[in-house]
Order: sequence, then C-alpha cells, then structure tokens
Amino acid sequence: MRKMISDFFKDHPTIEVIDTARNGKDAIEKIQQLKPDVVTMDVEMPELNGLETLKCIMDISPVPVVMLSSFTENGAKQTMLAMEYGAVDFVTKPGGTISLDIHKVKDELIHKVELAAKVPIEKLRKHGSSIKYSYIKNMPRGTSAGISEKQTVTESNRSIHPVQTKWSKTSEKIVLIGTSTGGPRALQQVITKLPKAFPAPILIVQHMPPGFTKSLAERLNHISYVQVKEAEQGEKVEAGTAYIAPGGFHLKMKKVGSHYEIVLDDKEPPRAGHRPSVDVLFENISQFEELDKIAVIMTGMGNDGSKGLMTLKRTGNVIAIAESAETCIVFGMPKAAIETQFVDEVVNVDEIAETMLKYLS
Repeated sequence: MRKMISDFFKDHPTIEVIDTARNGKDAIEKIQQLKPDVVTMDVEMPELNGLETLKCIMDISPVPVVMLSSFTENGAKQTMLAMEYGAVDFVTKPGGTISLDIHKVKDELIHKVELAAKVPIEKLRKHGSSIKYSYIKNMPRGTSAGISEKQTVTESNRSIHPVQTKWSKTSEKIVLIGTSTGGPRALQQVITKLPKAFPAPILIVQHMPPGFTKSLAERLNHISYVQVKEAEQGEKVEAGTAYIAPGGFHLKMKKVGSHYEIVLDDKEPPRAGHRPSVDVLFENISQFEELDKIAVIMTGMGNDGSKGLMTLKRTGNVIAIAESAETCIVFGMPKAAIETQFVDEVVNVDEIAETMLKYLS
C-alpha cells in the first residue's frame, strides 16, 4: 500500500514523497524530523492506530493530514473522529483494509493532497475546541449550548448586503446549510450550539460519499441538543431536527397537505461532480415561497451553492450567511457565494449559530 501510494506522485510536477512510515510511532518520529507539508495516513495501522497517531501529530507537530479509510461502518465512525481531531479530508479505499485496487482513487488522493498543502497550519491547531462538546448531552436542558468562547470580531464579520425589509421573525422558516472540505468540524461548531427547541427544520448538504453521512449524523446527534439524522425518503420535515443528505442522493423536499416531506433523488445526475449538491437543494427549496429561508454556506472547495443562492434570493425572503475566510479550512464555496453579492452576513464559524438565531428568535 505504501509503495502504491508513493508511486501515485512519482511524476507529479510539484509533490515529492520524502519518506514512508511502517506504523504510527514511526510516523510521529519521521514527521518531527522531516517536517513534511502533507501526510497521508491510514485509519487502520499497527502499534499506534490512525486516530491516536493523528492526535499526537496535532499536539506535537501539526501538519495537514489526509486519511485513508475502509468503506465499513467502523471505518466511517473512525473517519468522522479523525475529521474532529484535525484531519483535513479523507479518501475511501475501494477494496477494504488491504486495498489492491487503490489505484482507483489515485486522482482523488492526488487532488486532496494538493488541496491539503494549501491549508494554513494555524487553522489545524483549532481542532481541540471540538472536544469540549463531548459532555453536552449530560448538561441541564436550561444550560446554554454556547460553550466555546466567542472569537474577536474581525473586519469580515460585517453585513455586506441589506437585509430584506419583509423579513418577519414570526413567519414559518427553514434553514439550509451547505459545506464540503472541513465541513464535519464546522458543522459540529454550529449544530452543537443550537437549542433543543430550535424553531425551524435544518436541511444539510455535506459533500461526502455514501456510508459516511450516517456516521456524521450519528456523531452530531450524540453531542447536540437538536436531533440530527441522515435524511430518509418520505419522512416529515419537523422543526428542531437537522436532516443530512445521504451520500449519493440529492436532498429535496415536497409539500404534502399542510406539511413537508423529504425527497431523496439519485436519478438526477451529480451537479459539478456532487451528489448531494448544495445548488440542487437551494434550487428545490426556492419553490416554497411561503417559507422564509436562512441559507448558510460554509468551508469547502469550489462554488457549489452560489448559483442556488441566487435562485433562492430571487424567489423569496432569504437571509444568506457565509463563513469567513478566517475560519474556513478552504475558502472556496463561501467566497463564491460572497461574490454573488447576495450574502447578508459574513461571520466566523463559531458565530454562525448565534447569527441564525438572531433571525429566528
């Protein structure tokens, strides 16, 4: 496996594999000695597994890490923890633990290593804040869920587009969230700060392959006040619940009588390589003009969500929130959204929940 992955970069014009490691302990020693720009690492390793190794790396010598994970239930859970502990992204091994057909993900791995090399080290150092939420469900229900300290307001924390005068706090609302690279940690910082009686449903698109979105939902549900679940076909959309689009399905909604139901679509092609797609979600929800929408675009590469945001803004009352460059792992999707000039507020990730509640409570 180490030889095959090293060979992926043999002819790469800007990336050189400077060494390989037999296990986690070997990796930690070599990372401190060689100071690589990026590390690729398996979740499953001898002596010291990927998670323990990752925690040590982030404590001792932080560096962007791209994980390789087995396509199993346990592999998905371990990968979600790796994202929480500071890994930038992950690639799914197509053939299990010893993946002899690893060549199938060559292009994806190279692309994610290229992306990881651009992530500033200081953003990786913030991984420890996520651990603060491990006890949140045991707190009294009246206790505030805003555990982490508010960051200093920067120049980007500003209103950049006038809020519509028609916005009413009493009308029926829905919250839409789109994110990609760096999304699992960003979602944790947002969702865990929402109160149990959150007054609107939340529909979430996180770019992620099938099998991993369920583990993400279960992890977030375990540490949040609101219910978080992987969306299911035909279920009623209810306030106080966050629905995460399953990997491989576009997330949509339809009105049935006086309520709304989840629609999962695997027939419509991927949009710009993504299924689920943020653009598809936003465009679908734009048809429900009776609902006021809060659209949130967070860390991620590319421009998914920007076209859908324009459609939303042109068809109803919408508050658009983008994550700031200061806290994004990758400032691609929020930047594209801001460039549409339809974003109302740009805030750091730890202020997104507070900003949403400002328009709901």
